[in-house]
Amino acid sequence: MTTYIMLINWTDQGVKSVRDSPRRLDAAKKQLEEMGGSFREFYLTMGEYDMVAVCEAPDDAVAARFALLLGTAGNVRTRTLKAFPEAAYREIVATIG
Repeated sequence: MTTYIMLINWTDQGVKSVRDSPRRLDAAKKQLEEMGGSFREFYLTMGEYDMVAVCEAPDDAVAARFALLLGTAGNVRTRTLKAFPEAAYREIVATIG
């Protein structure tokens, strides 16, 4: 599984119905599970982003499809980062000539 960091902001629509956001989070978790992925961690944050999620997906296409599906509901906007674990980081750096 590949790890992805999702930086999430509410849209005007999403923040107006913030009381429904835990239900929307549960639905998103279920949706990602049905696509073969999972949420590893989720945080409400203060600062530039409203929420941060650490997710796993089988591949980039699933992660992209999931991010697009989240956006179609109109409650959040996401920025998705592909994350390399420390072992992969060390391997990548070691191959630099």
